[in-house]
Amino acid sequence: MKRQFSRIAIALIAAATLLAGAVPGQAQNPFAPVITVNDKVITGHEIEQRALMLRLFRAPGDPQALAREQLIEERLKLEAIEQAGLELSDEGLKEGMEEFSSRADMTPDQFLRALEAGGVAEQTYREFVRMGVLWRELVRARFAGRVQISETEVDRALATLTGGSSVRVLLSEIIIPAPPEEMEAVMQRAERISEITSFDAFSAEARRSSASPTRDRGGRMPWMALTELPAQLRPIVLGLAPGQVSDPLPIENAVALFQLRALEETDVQTPEYAAIEYAAYYIDGGRSEATLARAERIRQQVDTCDDLYGIAQGQPPEVLERGSKKPEEIPQDIAVELAKLDPGEVSTTLTRAGGQTLVFLMMCGRTPVMAEDQDRDALRNQLRAQRLQSYAEGYLEQLRADARISER
Repeated sequence: MKRQFSRIAIALIAAATLLAGAVPGQAQNPFAPVITVNDKVITGHEIEQRALMLRLFRAPGDPQALAREQLIEERLKLEAIEQAGLELSDEGLKEGMEEFSSRADMTPDQFLRALEAGGVAEQTYREFVRMGVLWRELVRARFAGRVQISETEVDRALATLTGGSSVRVLLSEIIIPAPPEEMEAVMQRAERISEITSFDAFSAEARRSSASPTRDRGGRMPWMALTELPAQLRPIVLGLAPGQVSDPLPIENAVALFQLRALEETDVQTPEYAAIEYAAYYIDGGRSEATLARAERIRQQVDTCDDLYGIAQGQPPEVLERGSKKPEEIPQDIAVELAKLDPGEVSTTLTRAGGQTLVFLMMCGRTPVMAEDQDRDALRNQLRAQRLQSYAEGYLEQLRADARISER
């Protein structure tokens, strides 16, 4: 169940599709108003409920502060929705809940039971989904007529995709192990690390805390083309100034932080990738000394992914996973490790099964995007969605600027 919630957290970092929130309540009366947005109130009970949900989603940042901010935005959105006369039918709400729970590979009933087991009331989740669906409808109704994507814009975007990018980045990383029962404490520690602005301080913390092989280099990674990073990580990195550290990023059994050391444009275009082929050989024993020693022996015996078939011979089929996937289909933690590897190279940073299984991860190869692989309609829809998102953000800022917000 917790593994499924961590997948929801990654979807929320890359796409940010629905927003909701929560804040600490007053001990005396949890239903007393804590925040007033124009004539709408936010109670302590709502805040605590949303904070619980954010924790279950493994949303990065302080759940209380994030919830407060999101609930304020929700009230601003609600006022605009009411003024537009929009309502959501029971069928529309049902479809929204099905769409959201499907991101965790769960049915709506399974998702609700999981939330309730974590202390989140069904009504809290229903309002979360309802507001997200209605806000999308309002944005489309208000701005869709202004969004016209020309063939020239599609051609330009297509050329950018097939031509790749000339941007490369120099990063440092910290990967902190976080078994499910320790995730909250690790997230709090990671929040403190994210405030670091010194290269030396980040390197010192990497040597103390990181489980990645780069810890001996103070977390320093080599220059890397932007297109080699997971798609979800690219906007995060581009939003950093040199010295800044990303918000904590929950991944499988760990939390990742990245510090930008430098960014530059080169004359060399690096391609986008249509597919990445990799192999994962699973070794019982986690990161024990004996297991790591075995992984090192295997590393010395293999040169290509095909060699792993010989290593796995006679063992259950599930110990070796090999395939070619689209970049967006690759789990976040695996994608981060693959970004560091050339074909034939290996990482032993990751674990599965709550840290009890070591992942011997090997890069097999990358397939560049070709022009004929691009779907012009899909690209046009993506550009339209980006334009709508820009309008929506500007509209929300306008609503905030015009609002009377009082926090107790």
